[in-house]
Amino acid sequence: MRILLVEDDQNLGLATQEGLKEAHAVDWVTSAEEAQAALRSAEYNLMVLDINLPGQSGLEFLKIQRQRKNMMPVLLLTARDAVQQKVEGFNAGADDYLVKPFDLDELLARCAALIRRGQGQATPQIQFQDITYEVTTGYLIKNGEKINLSGREKAIFDVLIQNIDRIYSRNALMSSIYDWQSEDIESNTIEVHIASIRKKMGKDFIKTIRGIGYMIPS
Repeated sequence: MRILLVEDDQNLGLATQEGLKEAHAVDWVTSAEEAQAALRSAEYNLMVLDINLPGQSGLEFLKIQRQRKNMMPVLLLTARDAVQQKVEGFNAGADDYLVKPFDLDELLARCAALIRRGQGQATPQIQFQDITYEVTTGYLIKNGEKINLSGREKAIFDVLIQNIDRIYSRNALMSSIYDWQSEDIESNTIEVHIASIRKKMGKDFIKTIRGIGYMIPS
């Protein structure tokens, strides 16, 4: 999944990006102007938006996005736990609200819930064959045994398990787990992660469609 983080505080922005990128591709910008440019260049599953931005505020930016019929889920960040500001945020079109300082685990859980809701999923749990998967927490059970996935493996697994029988190209999977600032990405990175998932889930769990991409068959 790909997240656009709009936060002008350098320390908080860096820490938030590092925390989120364990499970998502995260593009971090520091102003509404940069956010608009990012939205023109890529597709996102969620925007994490600070209210107090330099120049155009987060609320003003959000209102414009909703007027343009951009219905991407938006999580607002603010330093003030004021009822009126929350009301203004929701009236502007926010889907959720988090007050700074926040716990990273809570942020991850809220992001996962919003992404799931944006994809039309009513439940955070997926039952598939002998697998039970908690989308929000990443808790994965196969044949009664817990399976541990790395952050990158989980990001790939999330995309494929929530889209059974849909083929994703290598580039599409790369886009879902790496942000535009990632450097030194090995050409076989996706193949390495896929191979690792197969070792844990079974060699036939993910199917390779030669020359096209990967899928989890039903």
